[in-house]
Amino acid sequence: MTRRNVILICVDEWRGDALSCAGHPYVETPHLDELARNGVRFSHAYSATPTCVPARVALFTGQSQEAHGRVGYEDGVPFEVAHPITVQGEFKRAGYHTQAIGKMHVWPERARLGFDDVILHDGFLHHSRKSYRQQFAFFDDYVPWLRRQPGVGPDAEYYDHGVNCNSVVARPWDKPEHLHPTHWLGTQTVDWLYRRDPTKPFFLYLSFHRPHPPYDPPQWAFDQYADLPAYQQVLGNWEDDWDEFRRDGDYQAAIGDLPNRVVHRARAGYYGLMAQLDLQVNRIREALVDFGVYDDTVIAFTSDHGEMMGDHRMFRKAVPYEGSARVPFIVAGAAADQTVARGRVVDQVVELRDLMPTLLDLAGLPIPSSVDGKSLAAYVRGEEPAEPVREWLHGEHVYWGQSLQWVTDGLIKYVWGSAKGVEQFFDLEADPGELHNLAGDPEAAALLRLWRGRLIQSLTGREEGFVVDGELVTGRPVTTILAHTRERIAAGPAD
Repeated sequence: MTRRNVILICVDEWRGDALSCAGHPYVETPHLDELARNGVRFSHAYSATPTCVPARVALFTGQSQEAHGRVGYEDGVPFEVAHPITVQGEFKRAGYHTQAIGKMHVWPERARLGFDDVILHDGFLHHSRKSYRQQFAFFDDYVPWLRRQPGVGPDAEYYDHGVNCNSVVARPWDKPEHLHPTHWLGTQTVDWLYRRDPTKPFFLYLSFHRPHPPYDPPQWAFDQYADLPAYQQVLGNWEDDWDEFRRDGDYQAAIGDLPNRVVHRARAGYYGLMAQLDLQVNRIREALVDFGVYDDTVIAFTSDHGEMMGDHRMFRKAVPYEGSARVPFIVAGAAADQTVARGRVVDQVVELRDLMPTLLDLAGLPIPSSVDGKSLAAYVRGEEPAEPVREWLHGEHVYWGQSLQWVTDGLIKYVWGSAKGVEQFFDLEADPGELHNLAGDPEAAALLRLWRGRLIQSLTGREEGFVVDGELVTGRPVTTILAHTRERIAAGPAD
C-alpha cells in the first residue's frame, strides 16, 4: 500500500463563510472550491478557542481546550514542555519527512516541535520583535530573504507601509507582488519540493499569515473588491451587552463604531488577501502535479479562527460569534484513491482538534491516546457513521477581563459572559447573522434551559469555579492556562 503524503494548509483569520462554494455573495475562491469538489467540506466547523495561540495548540495536539489547557491568548509559553505530543511528531515517528513553512506562533520561536525543519514567518509578533530588538534572523526567515532580493534595501521589512497587524486600515502592498509574504510562502514550498527526501512520504504544514491584517493585498486583488456595494453596518438587538468595551473611532479596537467607508476598504483588503492566497494554493497544487506527487497526497485546508469584520461593530476574533469562531474546513483524499468522497458537504459540528486524528487515520497511522478530537476519515471515505461526531461543541476564550463561554451544534448557540452573566441565545438556522438574542423570549425558555445546562455540564468541576450547586456563577477569577498545564510547564521537560 502506498503511504500517502499529507499537506495541512492553515491560514490565519479566514471566516468560515468566506468561500464561494459556501455561497458567499462576494468572495471568489475558485481554487479552494476545486479542493472542496475533490474532497469533503465540513460546513459547521469551529475554532473552540478562537485566537492564534490556543487554536494552533488544538490543531497541533488534537486536543480540546480542557485537555490542552490553553483557554486564552498568552505568548512566551514553552510549547514542547506544555504540549509534547503533536501531529507532526507522530508523522515523524512513523518515518515521514516533516516540514513546516510559514506561521508557527510558538515559543521559543525556533522550536521545531517534531518538524525536521521550519521555514518561519509568523508575521508581526510584538513579543518577538521586542525581545530581539528587530534582529529578524532570530525569529523570522522572510525578512532576511526579502533583504537579499534585487532592488530591496538592507533595512526593508513587512512593516514598511506602516499598517498595524490588528488594524482595519487597508492599502495595497507597497512592493512587487513576488515579495509579498503570501507569494513568498508559495515560492518556499516549490523550492522545498526539490529538496525533500524522495525516499520518504512527507507531512507538510503550510501556514499562511494572511488574510490576518495588515490588509495589504497586491493592487489587483484590492481593486477586485474595492467596488463592492457600499458597506452598511448591521446591528442586532443585543450589541449594547458589551458597550463598556467599545472604543469608537479606534482603528485597532476589538469593538467600536467606525465610518462605513473605512470598513468598506478593510473588507476590500481582507477579501483581496483571500484572492491572492487562493491563487497560491493553486500554484502549490500545480507544483505537486509537476513533481509527480499530487495523486498520492491528502490535502486539508482550514484557519485558526475567523474575523468579525464589522459584524455587531466588532473586529478581530476571540468572541463566540460566527464571524470569529467558525472556520473553513476541507479535507481532500489523495487523487489516486478511488474510494474517497468527492464534492461532499458534511454538516456535522467539527473542530480544529479533529484534524490531527483525521490525517493520521487517513495515513493509516495510530492515533495517540492523548487525542480527544474525533477522526473524520470515515466521512472522507464516503461512509456515513451511525453516531454523530459530537452532539455539541464547547468553546471559550478569556477576553475583556472575563471568560466568554459558548456551546453550539451549528444550529443553536448559547453564549455566557462570566463577568456579569451576559446571556445570549441564537437560532442559527433562522438567524445566521446572530441578530436576535432569544434569551428573553418566553417561547425559547425551555430550549434555553437545555443549552444553559449543556454549558453547565461542560464547566462543572472547572478550577475557576464557574459552576456551584449546578448553577453558573459570575465574577470568578479567570486564567489563560489551566492548572494541569501550568503544572506541566513548571515541572519542565520530561527526561
